[in-house]
Amino acid sequence: MAVFVPLKNDRIQLFPWQMLSNMTNKSIPNLPGLTNEKLLKSLVENRTVYNLENCELNLFETYQKAELVPLQFNDLVVTSMLKGKKVMHLLNKDVFDYYPGESVIIPPNVEMKIDFPEASFDNPTQCLALAIDNKKIVDTLHFLNEKYPKEGQNNFWQLDDTNFYFENNEELSNVISKIIGVCQSSSVFKDTLADLALQELLVKIVQSQTLKGATEGNVSVKNPILLYILQTIRDNISNKIELKTIAKKAGLSTSSLYRLFKHELGVSPVEFIMLEKIKLAKRYLTDKDVYIKNVSYQAGFEDSNYFIRLFKHYEGITPKQYQQLLHKK
Repeated sequence: MAVFVPLKNDRIQLFPWQMLSNMTNKSIPNLPGLTNEKLLKSLVENRTVYNLENCELNLFETYQKAELVPLQFNDLVVTSMLKGKKVMHLLNKDVFDYYPGESVIIPPNVEMKIDFPEASFDNPTQCLALAIDNKKIVDTLHFLNEKYPKEGQNNFWQLDDTNFYFENNEELSNVISKIIGVCQSSSVFKDTLADLALQELLVKIVQSQTLKGATEGNVSVKNPILLYILQTIRDNISNKIELKTIAKKAGLSTSSLYRLFKHELGVSPVEFIMLEKIKLAKRYLTDKDVYIKNVSYQAGFEDSNYFIRLFKHYEGITPKQYQQLLHKK
């Protein structure tokens, strides 16, 4: 399903601000082991393949610097970084860094080109690419739209081409780990187990894409009630937000509000509010002279110590470290 040609490259300089991309997201638990050095067929994108009925799992490893390595699949492919760093050239978009804790969806027959600016035997890259049969995708989305329809006109379960690059949450990371385990197992039921995991994966991807759209304020959210709630949260993000009040304004119970968020976005209302507050805090931290306590207050946190702990939970570093990295020359 994949075609790639390794190419030689020179070192690409890594600037401090590039270290800020998704330093905190949930990496895949129970990572697969690296290939024994004696069994490597290539030092650039060494490929291990696991073929199942409706999907093909590819594990790629790179042990030396390389530039503009082309890779293409015949099916839609879900990729997720496991180790190291890549630089992606894809879909005529701006070049972007690709780190563990992030996933990228590539449509069928679309060529990506990849740089490996830091790869070595001491610091290899490892990435999975899960190619999924199109019929499996269509059948799964049809099943979801029939059994679990979304509210709102023309609001369907579907993959969003505009949100092809997104951050993993813990649930998405766990299901990716589950798929790796199933594909590598010797169970006679592996195809059935893989199909169930693929359904779960597609649900988590759609939710992750919708969440990314929601946090970026684009049109991927089509439920009018949810749109109203999201805007209400943003309008009051610097203040103390009471879920009961928001639910009442939207004509929902608190439990219905929770179900709506989990169904559409895959996160609770509280977690979404925290994500929005952290996003606001990061904007304030672009000012190199601003005090962390002031950022905490402006982002709607009553306790600066709690803000620091929460920021580190989501970003992997403290607000001060983020600020210093952002302004380091």
